[in-house]
Amino acid sequence: MQRRGRGSDQQAVNFRGSIGRLFRYLKGYLPVLILIVFITILGTATTVIGPLISGQILNSISRGYNAVKDTPNILIDTANLQVNLLGMFTVSFIDSIIILSIFYLGAGVISYTAALTASITTLKINYRMRNDLAKKFSRLPLKFFDKYTRGEILSRVTNDAGTLAESLANIVNEVFRGFFMIVFTTVMMFLLSWQLSLVVYLSIILSLLSSMFLVSKSRKFFRQSSRDIGRVNSHVEESYSGHLIITAFNYQDNATEEYIKINEILKQNSFKSQFISGIMWPVQIFFSNLSFILIALVGGYLTLAGQFEVGYIETFIRYARQINQPIMTLGSMANTLQMAAASSERIFEFLDAEEEVSENFGEVLTDVKGKVEFTNVDFSYVEGTEVIKNFSASIKPGQMVAIVGPTGAGKTTIVNLLMRFYDINSGSITIDGHSIYEVNREDVRRQFGMVLQDTWIFEGSIFENISYGTPNATLEEVQKAAKEAQIDRFIETQPGGYDFMLHEDGENISQGQRQLITIARAILANRPMIILDEATSSVDTRTEQLIQDAMDRLTTSRTSFVIAHRLSTIRNADLILVLKDGNVVEQGNHDELLTRDGHYAELYYSQFDLGETI
Repeated sequence: MQRRGRGSDQQAVNFRGSIGRLFRYLKGYLPVLILIVFITILGTATTVIGPLISGQILNSISRGYNAVKDTPNILIDTANLQVNLLGMFTVSFIDSIIILSIFYLGAGVISYTAALTASITTLKINYRMRNDLAKKFSRLPLKFFDKYTRGEILSRVTNDAGTLAESLANIVNEVFRGFFMIVFTTVMMFLLSWQLSLVVYLSIILSLLSSMFLVSKSRKFFRQSSRDIGRVNSHVEESYSGHLIITAFNYQDNATEEYIKINEILKQNSFKSQFISGIMWPVQIFFSNLSFILIALVGGYLTLAGQFEVGYIETFIRYARQINQPIMTLGSMANTLQMAAASSERIFEFLDAEEEVSENFGEVLTDVKGKVEFTNVDFSYVEGTEVIKNFSASIKPGQMVAIVGPTGAGKTTIVNLLMRFYDINSGSITIDGHSIYEVNREDVRRQFGMVLQDTWIFEGSIFENISYGTPNATLEEVQKAAKEAQIDRFIETQPGGYDFMLHEDGENISQGQRQLITIARAILANRPMIILDEATSSVDTRTEQLIQDAMDRLTTSRTSFVIAHRLSTIRNADLILVLKDGNVVEQGNHDELLTRDGHYAELYYSQFDLGETI
């Protein structure tokens, strides 16, 4: 059951290209990002000065210890020790502690401000991206949805967007702060001791090399996990929508087994990626602790040699911790960046997909009568494989045209071409003598109402569902359309009447009631032409009669195109087009085609002899 879209297998992530494209997307947020950088610099500088002050305090205590150790008021004398801060001014020991506390408090407030600003900014970015995805979704041509499964599309719009938002929040919050912490701390360390600075950076280099190795190993598994999530979503969506069929064929165990297989692949790839990336943290902690040991050893030696002050050993340990923390964070950010690159690549592939170009040109169709001409139309979904071949037909205004044929003959394709969901390879299609390719695409579609077997009912009131496409409709107009569709009595028996809330896909009403609501929607829209695609299958005989009566009202005085499995519903059609392998092999009315005893007669009699639907 699991379908795999042609776009499910992802190529290797173009890391630089994807991250570069992401930064270009964020260009509009440059002013606020500059503000975040400024606040981060201020907070980081304040944080870096703190260990230097504490080291100078310890140096003062060390130098003054011999002078006060034998005095009776050692605590008071220690409190009165003079501390030279930053080589700029001298204060008492107590004052130096107060100043140090103020520095750390200020650093905390500034860091919180930067983090809050960054979080608000990433929320706005995520809001914009979801809006862009939604707008893009509405502009995509039908052929895009032939390429990808619903699960894969949902994965890009929801999972990838969510992953990218979370990654951006981490990047903006941590990367800026980490970068400036590394720069400022490095400068301070080399000003104090180049020897200890080299010791710290030796451990950093070893930590970075190990991180780069682990990231390179986990990269492909993160990419595969993103792909596998799409496959899982697609399977769950198909199992949910096809639950009735799965149960009817006792296929539950098979469907579950198939899901388990797909989920097992996801688990394995996720485990591999998380296992490898999980090693990174303990490896980084090891090298961080190694730097502390080396600082104590080398710093102690330098102090005994008279080349260093003991208080600065504590400063260096603090600096090593400060610089190791952002490096460890940036190491984990490598995985975050990789996830962001994978997600952004898939999102931008979606955003870059070819759109149905909005057309602001061409003729405007007015007072449409409904004369339709197909002339030598050729069409293929895939280049080189023709679905419609040299198709020609002439439909007069107000005629009811039935299109029949075996599965794959091209019945639905013809109405898709008529509504410009796809563009033909060659030939012409005209409405009232106007080529549909010289008329605005939206204007062409405004001429058609549509009723499908796969009824689209959204979560909302009955009124909202019937008035969909006619936003300014009044309650009286909706009631009139419902009455013509013979669904008014059912509606009036529901709690709240037209305000009765329908579940997603109309799950709390029957299939026949859903179809009658969509017919009422088409009646209310009052378009000059109508398309009825398999609109009376999957319902009982009584409901079929109600639907047939409603369709008769709907098609009166309108050019209508009907695709039906039940040939009994099209016996009154003015023109029946019989398709086979993309060609019209017969055309005429019901009686004429039966008299010819050709393909139509074969389809018609096989349906009634074998109880099949076409």
